[in-house]
Amino acid sequence: MKKSKRVLSAMLCAAMAISMFSLTGCAKNEAQTSAPAASAASGSSTSKKVLKVGMECAFAPYNWTQADDSNGAVAISNSSGEYANGYDVMMAKKIADAIGYDLQIVKTEWDGLAPGVSSGKLDAAIAGMSITKERLQTVDFTDVYYKASIYALVKSDSKYASAKGVADLKGATCTSQQNTIWYDMLKQIPDAKIQPAMKNVPALIVALTSGKTEVFVTDKPTAMAATSTNKNLVMLDFSKSGDDFKASDEQVNLGIAVSKSATDLKEAINKALSGINEADRDKIMQDAISKQPMAQ
Repeated sequence: MKKSKRVLSAMLCAAMAISMFSLTGCAKNEAQTSAPAASAASGSSTSKKVLKVGMECAFAPYNWTQADDSNGAVAISNSSGEYANGYDVMMAKKIADAIGYDLQIVKTEWDGLAPGVSSGKLDAAIAGMSITKERLQTVDFTDVYYKASIYALVKSDSKYASAKGVADLKGATCTSQQNTIWYDMLKQIPDAKIQPAMKNVPALIVALTSGKTEVFVTDKPTAMAATSTNKNLVMLDFSKSGDDFKASDEQVNLGIAVSKSATDLKEAINKALSGINEADRDKIMQDAISKQPMAQ
């Protein structure tokens, strides 16, 4: 009988120990599973998705490189000590903020932008890129984020400074940036002496001011930026002459390149763009032109 009581007592103690262990284990598991939810609810989790945006950082007023973060510039992720600014950066900041992402600017050569997006190295390219059928073969585009128009730049003392239409540029030596629709526009100039395309806008301005070329074809914002910092240059607007450069909507409509598989991101960016009206976009561009390094 005493042995039976001892056995029973031992069994009861064991059962109680097992029960206490089980309760302790449950409490621990509940604490572990509820902790993340509590953290999220309290807002202690600060991790956000990153929007990796590619641009040349050498295409003022759309984008440029500067030495500090003045005027709202953003650090370039792959170039220590350098910062990006310009229309594209300002728009990228607005978009990233609207869709809840952290912005990361990736300095990328022009020819590497579309491949970077299609390969996934970049989430998007915001770089003054026109929405062409050729580019749509490898990347997708958002809605238009800026509508450009085609202008010609010449020196103020050039024989072409008084040109009223494309026909008046007949016989000019001319060039533009490589892999842009601007370069394609050169073929519309009668008897044009088309020179090899150049790598970027600064090189084009040097070629024009030095007399290496007579006409540089570009878009309105680039022309405005160039003439604001180079008083010996003039921009030629043929839009009201009836003899303007012939450009389709796909050539002057600028879009944000995204991967063909990034449908959710495209939709989110389009929603963000819908909240920025044309007047606001014009103000952002004017702001970019006034802030570009050469304008300071």
